[in-house]
Amino acid sequence: MAKNDRDENRFAQIYSQGFSNIMQIWVDKQTGVQYLWHASGYAGGLTPLLDRDGKPVISPIVNS
Repeated sequence: MAKNDRDENRFAQIYSQGFSNIMQIWVDKQTGVQYLWHASGYAGGLTPLLDRDGKPVISPIVNS
């Protein structure tokens, strides 16, 4: 892995709502797969977003 690869974040936050009950959508900049992060108090969970056919939601790759 090159030094520049380590310095750049692989994931980009594209949506956020809430303060104590947080829901965010993150996109993997290398694959375009979107993930849902939900946190409440000390608990949290991450899962890929799926379409109605059960396939991952893919967005255009975020370059910046």
